[in-house]
Amino acid sequence: MVDSRFHNVAGPFTLGQVVEMTGAELRHGGDLARPFRDVGTLEGGGPEDVAFLENRRYAASFRTSTAGACLVTPEFADQAPEGMAVLVTALPRRNYARLARLFHPQETAPAGVHPSAVVHPSATLGQGVAVGPGAVIGAAVVLGDGAWIEANAVIGDAVDIGGGTRIGTGVSVSHAVIGARCFIYPGARIGQPGFGFEMDASGPFLVPQLGRVIIEDDVEVGANTTIDRGSNADTVIGRGSMIDNLVQIGHNVVLGRGCIVVAQVGISGSTRLGDRVVVGGQVGIAGHLEIGGDVQIAAMSGVNRSLPGGAVYGGAPAIPVREWRRQIAALKRLGQGKSAPGSKNEG
Repeated sequence: MVDSRFHNVAGPFTLGQVVEMTGAELRHGGDLARPFRDVGTLEGGGPEDVAFLENRRYAASFRTSTAGACLVTPEFADQAPEGMAVLVTALPRRNYARLARLFHPQETAPAGVHPSAVVHPSATLGQGVAVGPGAVIGAAVVLGDGAWIEANAVIGDAVDIGGGTRIGTGVSVSHAVIGARCFIYPGARIGQPGFGFEMDASGPFLVPQLGRVIIEDDVEVGANTTIDRGSNADTVIGRGSMIDNLVQIGHNVVLGRGCIVVAQVGISGSTRLGDRVVVGGQVGIAGHLEIGGDVQIAAMSGVNRSLPGGAVYGGAPAIPVREWRRQIAALKRLGQGKSAPGSKNEG
């Protein structure tokens, strides 16, 4: 059960409305006027909850579930318990997400500037902008319509933030242009100087960081993530990308559209990722590399060379995932005192 103290609650909605929202095919439990009050899990859902099943490992829970309705792929449609409304769709989890937004709408910005906020007189605030307690808005800042700057966030001079973008508590933004409908989660640091230096006999010599951070529309940046501004070019986060908590993105890095970067990843300067790249947790990527589009990199991998697109990689150094798995299997056999298949010592 969703705790209404922390999440907005809407509804109830009828089964007919659920079908319309998801575009699913109703196979069983056909009373379109039947009310539903929430989304839920297979194990904990009740008769007025909508659950989903996408992973076959939960099929047993599905067959005994007390949820009133369930979004399923076609292979499970005839395995539902009696009385359950079965909603057949190719994408159960995505449609579950749509329903979750229907039953629990996102909180909206309380328009207006809090008395404790500091807004420079040269800043431009669009219609319906919200600026929370203790926030600081610098000179020549532009906030688009419906932008929401939460408590204690600091927006540096000349930063441009698009309409509907939400800047979380304690975020700092400088030297940046941020698009529309983005969400920068609490504690993130956007636009601080990149880690650029030259070494000589006297030690490191800092190189001025003269670029910007460009965050395109519909991007999410997780809590306590840092995105450095470029050294002379820009650091760019492509449209629709999602960056988890505690990620470090170095100067001049370019992420294509629709990339996913999981927690504790570090991407070194001037590396470029194509569209729809997925980077698993704790991956380290060296600088000045090209990662092709639609690449997937397994968690805890180390990438020290450019990777062609459309493939899955793993290991340190990262190699094609099948080769990596063969190496792991061979190492395991060696650890057990066995020879690898096909070796001269076998048998």
